[in-house]
Amino acid sequence: MTDPALVAEAFDVAHRAADAAARVHRGHAGAVHDVTTKSTATDLVTEVDRLAEEAIRHEIAAAFPDHVVWGEEAGSSAGDVRHRWIVDPLDGTVNYAHGVPVYATSIALEVDGVVELGVVLDTARGERFAARRGHGATLDGAPIRVSATRSLGEAMLATGFAYGGPAIARNLEAFARVVPRARAVRRPGAAALDLAQVACGRFDGFWELDLKPWDVAAGALFIQEAGGTVTNERGAPYRWGDAGMVATNGHLHGQLLALLGWADVQG
Repeated sequence: MTDPALVAEAFDVAHRAADAAARVHRGHAGAVHDVTTKSTATDLVTEVDRLAEEAIRHEIAAAFPDHVVWGEEAGSSAGDVRHRWIVDPLDGTVNYAHGVPVYATSIALEVDGVVELGVVLDTARGERFAARRGHGATLDGAPIRVSATRSLGEAMLATGFAYGGPAIARNLEAFARVVPRARAVRRPGAAALDLAQVACGRFDGFWELDLKPWDVAAGALFIQEAGGTVTNERGAPYRWGDAGMVATNGHLHGQLLALLGWADVQG
């Protein structure tokens, strides 16, 4: 059983850790970065990713030294697997490296396999999205809800593209189907922020293939707590490792799933 006191304390720690990462982002903004690549030439990592993750790990370890931290850059630490922090220290690295102010830190805590809290801090805009399971989602402390849009023709949607492989071609095909049917489709380049924007009603829906847990752990909780719907590409509950994620205000979910036509995509 989840300990409410522990989750409440962890929520405070998540906020402090996000603040620590944001200080790293701001301290290195505009500098010439040490940019290297990971899976492909477009999958970038900078010294800021690593430094921000170190700052987050320091905050978590100070409060919960026995918890596991699973970060994008340093992988998974040893510890109590019942409590696992899922961390993206700099979501939107390509944007950050090019001076585009669309990037964030995403931090979530999973207890016994269920995400119980999440914080996404948009460093450039100073906006803070947060949620605890069963307590709703907030933007800068004020409650948020998904939009009431019911027609794809009136919908503002967002998507993202994988760094390589067949997922790019799959999403290009889907993108071509969706664009003529939606009011607008945007590709900001930071999935954690895209999901947060769905949760607060700025976007009406989002889809993407080949996402990682640290991209979506916090954002998916926001949407659920804000009254929306999050599934995999087949319409089943989303699980780590699924081929794709579809997240909407709920009203548009069936329409978007049908238009994407991804029921046969394999993870």
